[in-house]
Amino acid sequence: MLAKRALSIAGGLAVLGWPFAVWLALTYPELHILLPILALCFVLRLCALRGKTGALSRAFKGLALAGAVLCIASIWMREAQLLLWYPVVVNAVMLTLFGSSLFSRMTIVERLARWREGELPPEGVRYTRKVTQIWCFFFLFNGSVSLFTCLAGNIHWWTLWNGMVSYLLMGLLFACEWLVRQRVRRRYE
Repeated sequence: MLAKRALSIAGGLAVLGWPFAVWLALTYPELHILLPILALCFVLRLCALRGKTGALSRAFKGLALAGAVLCIASIWMREAQLLLWYPVVVNAVMLTLFGSSLFSRMTIVERLARWREGELPPEGVRYTRKVTQIWCFFFLFNGSVSLFTCLAGNIHWWTLWNGMVSYLLMGLLFACEWLVRQRVRRRYE
């Protein structure tokens, strides 16, 4: 259990530290040693997710694999610029996951809400569908800006957006959604 927790923490650190590690590796070529360490962190994340099922787990496994592949390809091809594409991949996968759930019986946000809350009233189901749509717009916008920062080739813009601004926007979206959810709950209780 402790080993699985350590694997999960290492993988989480790889995801959160990715923009800064990439910035360091691209800005200071002598720090390319970070690439095998990042690849190892993603492999550990993949190991930590082994045995977990569900769409979200499959998406996280795919992202861990993509991170490892980008690191290994960067080492093999001696082209660290490949690392810049990970946030674009993350947003594309999340947009696909959330967007495809809009065409299924239950959206991903509804599944998460039912996991936590149990049964949902019809108003709750409609609300989770709207939240899923908002997240789709977020992933589309965030992925587009991440793509722009990759194509612009400015490592400082890339790091600023993918290492700080996108996390702040995501946190703001979580906080706003939580506040709105409390109001919606009170209205229907």
